[in-house]
Amino acid sequence: MIDLRSDTVTQPDQAMRAAMLDAPVGDDVYGDDPTVNTLEQTLASMTGKTAGLFLASGTQSNLCALLSHCQRGDEYIAGQDAHTYKYEAGGGAVLGGIQPQPVAFNAAGEIPLPDIARVVKPDDFHFAKTRLLCLENTVAGQAVSQDYMLKATKLARGFNLQCHLDGARLFNAAVKLDLDVKALAQPFDSVSICLSKGLGAPAGSVLVGSDELIAQARRWRKMLGGGMRQAGILAAAGLHALEHNVQTLKDDHKRARHLGTRLERLTGLKLTKPVDTNMVFLNVSQTQVTKLEAFLLGEGIKISTNRLVLHRDISDGDVEQVIAAFKRFSANDTLEND
Repeated sequence: MIDLRSDTVTQPDQAMRAAMLDAPVGDDVYGDDPTVNTLEQTLASMTGKTAGLFLASGTQSNLCALLSHCQRGDEYIAGQDAHTYKYEAGGGAVLGGIQPQPVAFNAAGEIPLPDIARVVKPDDFHFAKTRLLCLENTVAGQAVSQDYMLKATKLARGFNLQCHLDGARLFNAAVKLDLDVKALAQPFDSVSICLSKGLGAPAGSVLVGSDELIAQARRWRKMLGGGMRQAGILAAAGLHALEHNVQTLKDDHKRARHLGTRLERLTGLKLTKPVDTNMVFLNVSQTQVTKLEAFLLGEGIKISTNRLVLHRDISDGDVEQVIAAFKRFSANDTLEND
């Protein structure tokens, strides 16, 4: 089965499974798991931070960051379609009493600087206290420019805000922008780094930041039920991914560009935006997505939206199979742009 629903569907390869099997472990709640400790120290060093914390998921990592930066009655600014705001079950509000202030992204995946300034609340007891700016460095497959990140975080500092980066696809952005992850992380007080998307680990994210922030996050992790015992088995997969799977992300980007170009040429489909990293967005209606989903499933291809996501388990041959399947579909059913 060729699965294009997300890069979260990646499977650990045999080398990663071997690393997991051989990982030295201990009780991580006591701080005794050497593999977890190595992963946390490795990513802290890579991002120029002083400490790291291994968590079960990106959602848990982002939530621990929100809870560590903000108090009840505080507010964080995020994009209207940002993961922290829209796709994490309202955890900051439900569990932390933290009010979100969503702002629309522009076409480049940025929260416009004037809009950030506009929504920061004055020091008035009628309002929540604006405490934190949350950004993502890939938005709907687009790598957000480092120039924007520097300007946005500088603006936030002018309002005495702290800054958190949801680095769900931090390494995709680093590969696309040809920048070191330390440079991408530098403007932020905390960064959440997911290991289970394009990097291919089965689970896990690492939150990095200052010693003080990570100490607070560690307490929140325990409260949220996120303390794991012999977690080195999972951390070993993350270490293997960092050593072996980062540079292969460029192959995912290349295959995504090829797929997008061929689909436009062969079927007359338009894309909603140029392919920038590992995602192809088809400009089709939901009705057409439903038809496509059913047809492609019969061809051994899984999709769920107009988003096609390339990842390390998709080969060049798989891409050609997808193109051929789209051609067969378009021969029998007109693909209309939305």
